[in-house]
Amino acid sequence: MTAFSKKDFGPGFRWGVATAAYQIEGAVNEDGRSPSIWDTFSHTPGKIKTGENGDVACDFYHRYREDIAFIREMNMQVNRFSLSWPRILPGGTGAVNQKGLDFYHRVIDRTLELGLEPWVTLYHWDLPQVLEDKGGWTNRDIVGWFGEYVEVCSKAFGDKVKHWMVLNEPTVFTVLGYLQGKHAPGRTGFGNFLPAVHHAALAQAEGGRILRANVPDAQIGTTFSASYVQPAGPTWLSRMAAANHDVIANRLFIEPALGLGYPWRTMPFLLLLRRYIRPGDMEKLAFDFDFIGLQTYFRQLVRFDLFTLGTWGLEVPHSERGSGELTEMGWEVWPENIYYLLKQFAAYKGVKRIIITENGAAFPDTVEGERVHDPKRIQYIQDHLAQVLRARREGVPVEGYFYWSLLDNFEWAEGYKPRFGLVYVDYPTQKRILKDSGRWFRDFLAD
Repeated sequence: MTAFSKKDFGPGFRWGVATAAYQIEGAVNEDGRSPSIWDTFSHTPGKIKTGENGDVACDFYHRYREDIAFIREMNMQVNRFSLSWPRILPGGTGAVNQKGLDFYHRVIDRTLELGLEPWVTLYHWDLPQVLEDKGGWTNRDIVGWFGEYVEVCSKAFGDKVKHWMVLNEPTVFTVLGYLQGKHAPGRTGFGNFLPAVHHAALAQAEGGRILRANVPDAQIGTTFSASYVQPAGPTWLSRMAAANHDVIANRLFIEPALGLGYPWRTMPFLLLLRRYIRPGDMEKLAFDFDFIGLQTYFRQLVRFDLFTLGTWGLEVPHSERGSGELTEMGWEVWPENIYYLLKQFAAYKGVKRIIITENGAAFPDTVEGERVHDPKRIQYIQDHLAQVLRARREGVPVEGYFYWSLLDNFEWAEGYKPRFGLVYVDYPTQKRILKDSGRWFRDFLAD
């Protein structure tokens, strides 16, 4: 028996699911789409743990009508999905691919037909490879390239889409993609990371301004990966290391958007960003977002490490924390993380509304005929929603919860093994089964 009900969250609270184009669409060579950095990366031997790629994924490109119907079946209100830049602008800039626009019109129309709200993410990591060949996020020209893409999308869909998110987790795609090389495009080093950070922060605000100009009645946000950061010990060095990790995990992109600049007073290493900052840039970083999306899965427990340049800290491995359950990703389950993060971000003066735009867990599923049992996922959802409600009751303006993800899908560098979905996907046959967790949402959200 759940200790709370849908009514406890209030009538204006939005419930939904989230997906990303490359992780579900497939059809990578159909209807004029060009390769993205994730096509290139996933086809590079050794980059994906399972040796898999997103060529077919969930075949959402052909099965979108059936898949979106699951959202309605679960009594949710919001379909959060992303647009594929190389499907809309195969050259990165220039000629628009009408077949790409037509596909997303069909997705949006199906969403609206079922009485759902489309919430569109403009950039969920699938940069056109042709632009990466010109430097990608390390090339300052990307602010203009991205602006052109936003211009096209906002004019094409703005009459039907009223909720927009500019970027998905800029910290993740800059750290993993341009510093550590674990994600596409697989680049490493501070010489790639620092310009990518500044250009992504500029693009985040510029995208907001273009949306505001082209869709006057839009609700405009952007999404941040977030982890509540704690020092592993009581020493000053542990606290310093944790503060630096907090800068990267939580502050790096929201503070420039709020007009606070980069948090280099806490982390002087970021003064190296000045090499890429031009006159007027600091003012251009700011944009008055209507809401922010928080995406969170785990906390960070940080200890001092003399050899980690920049942050001087390392995360304590999740398996060594002794706090209980680990997900299939090896992530610690610690539901209080989402509560403390909501409190932390709500403390910013410029944050008006918060939506949990991603939260979820991968656990092994038990398939029995036409049922998929996933009790650990149900418990995870209930425990995290309890913490969201706790924050809401304390005055945090959190106004929605979108579960990641609608479908089991291509989990980036992890391949298809981790399953986050509320809907089970049998990849060889593409058969779908609503999991027990999806049935739980259906019953919980029933009027």
